[in-house]
Amino acid sequence: MTVVRSTLPDKERRIAGDALQDTLVDLLGLSLVGKQAHWNIVGPRFRSIHLQLDEVVSAARDYADTVAERAAALGVPPDGRPETVAASFGLPGPGDGWLRDTEVVQLMVASLESTIGRLRDRIEATDKADLVTQDLFIGITRELEKQRWMFDAENWPRDE
Repeated sequence: MTVVRSTLPDKERRIAGDALQDTLVDLLGLSLVGKQAHWNIVGPRFRSIHLQLDEVVSAARDYADTVAERAAALGVPPDGRPETVAASFGLPGPGDGWLRDTEVVQLMVASLESTIGRLRDRIEATDKADLVTQDLFIGITRELEKQRWMFDAENWPRDE
């Protein structure tokens, strides 16, 4: 059943809709990874990383809402149910228990890099299908790359 009619032809709507749904799952999952780490971080850099995790969680949640609303505007019902996120989630996640600050930094760099890589694939996939959705993905990627950089800077100095 289609409740909202799309301004896109069916093929382009499917491409954009699939990319939006996959991005919604990634962003909701990223917000959960960030919150889990936020609650369980320990170590000498606790406070600064704890606060930075809030920034990532806030950005991921805000962008998830924007992505879901974009899907709805295209006539694609967004699915952010817990069982959908759990079944489709493919980003690195934390183990259970306390997490050292160094582990959290590595986790967030890996989770953000994975999300960014998947977004870049979706940017390419929506190039011909829907430039508005592509533009949304570009903006999300810009913010997540900034967050990845900030976490990666916590890894300095490296033994390279």
